[in-house]
This record gives sequence, structure tokens and C-alpha cells, in this order.
Amino acid sequence: MLDFVVIFTKGGVVLWNSNESGKSYASCINSLIRGVILEERNTESKYFEEDHLAVQFKLDNELDVVYAAVFQKVIKLNYLDNFLAEMQSAFHEKYSGIAAQERLAIDYEFEQEFRMVLSAAEEASLKQGKVPKAMRSYNESQKSKKTVASMIQDDKKAPNAVEKRVNIQESPPASKSQPASPPRSTEDIIQENRRKLREKLTPTKKGSGEAKTTRQSTVDKEREKAGKKPRVWDLGGNSKDAVLLDRSKDAPEDVQLQTINNELVGTMQGSIRDLDVESDTDGSDSESSGDSGLEEKQQKQRQTQQQQRNQRKAKGGGLLSYFKGIVGAKTMTLSDLQPALEKMRDHLISKNVASEIAAKLCDSVATSLEGKQMGTFDSIANMVKEALTQSLVRILSPKRRIDIIRDALESKRNGRPYTIIFCGVNGVGKSTNLAKICFWLIENDFNVLIAACDTFRAGAVEQLRTHTRHLNALHPAEKHKQRTMVQLYEKGYGKDAAGIAMEAIKYAHDTKVDVVLVDTAGRMQDNEPLMRSLSKLIKVNNPDLVLFVGEALVGNEAVDQLVKFNQSLADYSSNENPHIIDGIVLTKFDTIDDKVGAAISMTYITGQPIVFVGTGQTYADLKAINVNAVVNSLMK
Repeated sequence: MLDFVVIFTKGGVVLWNSNESGKSYASCINSLIRGVILEERNTESKYFEEDHLAVQFKLDNELDVVYAAVFQKVIKLNYLDNFLAEMQSAFHEKYSGIAAQERLAIDYEFEQEFRMVLSAAEEASLKQGKVPKAMRSYNESQKSKKTVASMIQDDKKAPNAVEKRVNIQESPPASKSQPASPPRSTEDIIQENRRKLREKLTPTKKGSGEAKTTRQSTVDKEREKAGKKPRVWDLGGNSKDAVLLDRSKDAPEDVQLQTINNELVGTMQGSIRDLDVESDTDGSDSESSGDSGLEEKQQKQRQTQQQQRNQRKAKGGGLLSYFKGIVGAKTMTLSDLQPALEKMRDHLISKNVASEIAAKLCDSVATSLEGKQMGTFDSIANMVKEALTQSLVRILSPKRRIDIIRDALESKRNGRPYTIIFCGVNGVGKSTNLAKICFWLIENDFNVLIAACDTFRAGAVEQLRTHTRHLNALHPAEKHKQRTMVQLYEKGYGKDAAGIAMEAIKYAHDTKVDVVLVDTAGRMQDNEPLMRSLSKLIKVNNPDLVLFVGEALVGNEAVDQLVKFNQSLADYSSNENPHIIDGIVLTKFDTIDDKVGAAISMTYITGQPIVFVGTGQTYADLKAINVNAVVNSLMK
């Protein structure tokens, strides 16, 4: 009857098992551990199902183990509760005296006790099955114990019912001593009815109190007829205010911008600038830009960076300090470097680098240093930095170089628009960074069409409309030979995103637009329907570039997101060579300080390049990844 019986710890270490069928039930037990025991979803019945199998289990908090029995779901075994309890008692009796630290190191011989307990439980079940069943009382049935609320409600009904029976009693009947009234004739009844009718038609004088009562009852009746009036809230608004609150169309006063930040115009021409590199020594003063505000800002930044460097020097910290003990003119061996490499690995993990990649970086540094003769600490520091830089260059160097300006010019010569699709999870900044990239493109004299394919999030279309208005104000058509540099293609909410993108690309082709930027709705990587929708959008429109937008804040979670996005796009596409993610946009990079490990992990695991890095909240805060900046951040 029982296919598999196992005793294991809550962490998943198997202490003893008995397999009658010879099949593997590891996946079923692992699902039980992940879905029930580790998440503490222990139901009262201690019952778990997966596919055609069922698991009855019992927790033992004293020994911190679990007793589980696996059987076919279609079979009903009534003796399992008693069997697991008896097996727990037998296991306790034999192994409860073993210390906790020694329980994982011994071999458990429990086969004989298991057979005895199982045979006793089966015999007891057979004897109980032969006994005729007695009819259960109502209190023993499940219906009587359905809910606690029903039981409380039944208790409250009893006194009310008694009161109701008391209240509905009428006046006591006449006693037998009183004579009964004689029966009335038909004429008497007619006369009585006429008298009542005359009294009803004849008006009678009423006192002042009665008049007030009549007026009050009339007012109450009028109020009942009118019904309760709705409460009017302050600033609540009504249906007439709907026209004023409708923001689906631009109002004339919204189009006229009060202030336009013209300082951004002309700052993004050419290729994207790299991340700023923090040097270890004070460099020469930068060239004067003519703007006193920018000079003051740069001076404050240099002062802050100098203070941070002085603090680090005073503490004597940094990654290179681990190699201070390795001095002297001798040839380095792996045993000499091993302690420092272990500390270096921990340091990289603290910088948010994945543990696997940190180990590979340490191996690369060890390979570069092993067998070389070092003289002073400076030479060791230089060699470590050089080895680490070479490793990071190999990791951060993309398999393919993405040059959007060159590819967009090639598409323009071929008479078709260059299409970029942005995808990612919710709230990472897809629309904001789309606007930054759009500003960079129009700075390089490309006119852009933004396709609003986020038809789910409230305000998504209005957000893109605001960006379009701001970008056109920064680059008006008068400065670009009467060309409208940014246009928005929208169809409202609730529409098919793939259809909107197809219509937008066709519109861009007909109107000679250079670049199409497609904004999509945010979706979690485990949401299958939405991932199928994204795969359909990419398959139908065949874009030139698919960019995944991820946060630098989430650390290694971004790796999981990127891997599952790639896997979903490949699984849900019917093409033999599905179009997966081509590059990464890493947002909120200015909020992570020196925790740059996410950039290294994402590039290393997926092999996709980081095309853009978002470093602020303005249109000009868009940078390219820089290996030297990453190395300096890791060295802190």
C-alpha cells in the first residue's frame, strides 16, 4: 500500500527511508519541503498532494525531524495517522538519547521497528473494518462543527425565540363564569357599519396636542417619501467636474511651458559619455565651462571625493590592503596568496558581486600573480589592480557591440525606421529612461516616434505625452527645418500592445520617421500570460533592438529577472531563432554608491552588454558603462 516511507530533517537531510516500489520520489518530497515545511504552511490534516501522489506527514519538533508516507492518491488509507504516531514513538524510543550534533553522522537501522509498526497498524485497520459501523449522532458529525460562528449564533437564538413566544400571546380568553354575548342579526351589523362610516366622514374637533401630533406625523411621512438625502462632502466634486478633471487631452494652458531648461540642449551630442572615474590622486583642474553654477557643483564634488579618499586612507581599508602582508623579494605561490584571495572574495561579495563570479575573479587574479617575483607592496598593488582590470574587461566586454547611432543611420539610408523595444518588471523606470534615450537621439538630429504600448498602467500614456511636450519644447521644430522631433502614437488603454506597435512602425515608415521607441507594460518574470504577450509583440514587429530595463538596486535579483525574461522569450516564440534580449539598461545607478556588483553579475551570467546606465533624474543623466569606474568602486 505504501510506496515510500521516509524520515528526514526539516532541512531536507534523509535519515532513513523504505522504498517498496523502487521508484524515485525525490521531487515529491522536495516539493513538500519547499511548499509546506520551509514556508510553514502546515495544514491541520498534515496532507500534501502532487500529481498522482499523496503524502501524509507528521512533524516532530523535539528531534526536529519529519515522518512522511507516500502513496497513490486514489487509495484511501485510514490507518496512516496511527501508523505515523507509532513510528514516531518507536523512533523516539531508539534514538532520542543521541546528541543533536551527532544525529547526522550515524547510520539509522530502523527497518525492523518499521515493519513491526506497519504490520500492527494494518492489522488494527482490518479489525476495525470488520466491525459493523454504528450510526453517528448529530454532535459527532462534521455538520455540527462546521463553523464557530454558527455555534455562537445558535446559542443566541434560543432566548429570543422564548421572548417571541411570550410576546405574541394575546389577552387571556373570557372566563367560563362570564355569559357569552348573544349572536347579532344582519340588520344590527348593517347599522353598526353605517354608524362607523358617519363617524369617519364627520370632522371632529381635536386638541392642540393632537394637532401637533398630526403635523409631526405628516412631516415624518413626507420625510419617508423623500428618502435620505446623500451627504455632500467638501471638495468631493460631482459629475459636472468630470470635464475639468479629464486629462486625456492637453489643455491650452498646459501646452505653454513656464520654464524650459535650455541648459540641457547640446549636452548629449555624439556618443554617450562614460561613467565618471574617481582617481586616487588629485587631478588638474577641469577646463572652465563658463557656467558658475556648474563650476561650484564640480568643486563641491571634488571636495567630497577628496574627503572620502582621506577617510579611506586613514582607515587603511580597501581591497589592496589585504595584500600588505605579502612583501619581500620572493616568488609568489598559491599558498601565499590564498588567505588574501579569500578576503578578496568576501570583499567582492560585499560589493554585491555574485559569489560564483567573485570566485572566478579571485582565480583570475591568482593565475596572474602565481609564479611572479614581487619586491614591494606598490608592485603587488599594481599587479592586483592590473589582473582585476583584465578580468573585468573580459567580463564586461560584450559579445556584440551595439552602436545605435550607426545602426539608425544605416536604417535611415535603407528607408525604414530603426525600432527599439523596452521591456522589464514594474517600476524600474522604462518610460523615464526611454525619454532620456529619446533626448539623446534628437540631440543627434534623429526624429523619434514613441509608441505608447503600455495600455494597462493608469497614467502611462499621459506620462509619455508630458515627456513628448517637454522634449519638443527643448527642440522646437523651428530649429530642425520645421521637423517635429518627437511624436507620440497612442490608442488609449485596454488595446492590444502588439497591434499598436505594428501600426506605429507602419506610420513611422509612411511619415519618414527615423527611430521608433516602443514602451511596454511592466510585468513580473513569472507571469506567463504577460510574458506570452511580450513574446508576441517582439515576434510580430521584429525590432532591431530589445533592451531589458533593470534596477541596480535589486542586486542579484536582476540576474534572475534577466535570465527568466530571456528564457520566456525563447520558450513562447514559435520561431526557430527567437529574438531575445539584446542589451541592458541599468537604472538608478546613482543610488548604489560603490555596490556595482549587479552590473558585473548581469553581464557575466547573461553575456549581454550594458548599453546605458541611468545616473539621475534629468534627460542628460545617461551614461555608458566604464570598466575603470567599476574597478575603482571595487577597490574601495
